[in-house]
Amino acid sequence: MLLYVTLGTNDIERARRFYDAILPVLGYKLQRLSDEEIGYSADGDTRSRLWIVTPFNRRRAAAGNGSMIALSAETRADVNAFYAAALAAGGTDDGKPGLRSYHANFYAAYIRDPDGNKLAAVCEKPE
Repeated sequence: MLLYVTLGTNDIERARRFYDAILPVLGYKLQRLSDEEIGYSADGDTRSRLWIVTPFNRRRAAAGNGSMIALSAETRADVNAFYAAALAAGGTDDGKPGLRSYHANFYAAYIRDPDGNKLAAVCEKPE
């Protein structure tokens, strides 16, 4: 259903350092780069699926209250690695890795990027 997702940043270089550190853990890497945007996707994907951009209207980027991007993780270890990489790269904790009540195998971690955008890494496989 989703073609791509866009998050705003006020510092594209800081955002690149952050996302370059956390997304490879989940199998995504930098595919597109300019002074105003960076795009990430899995190898072999013809499109960038996650874009981090300076707002087109040139106003300050702001995190949305109630907005979150959930990224699929293959294993619970990947969720843990995503969380650790995010904290090491300047992100903040918004929910330590662990099982959640959504269903028996919903294992997730929640972080905020340096601009305040909320992301989750989720593994729904039993271990």
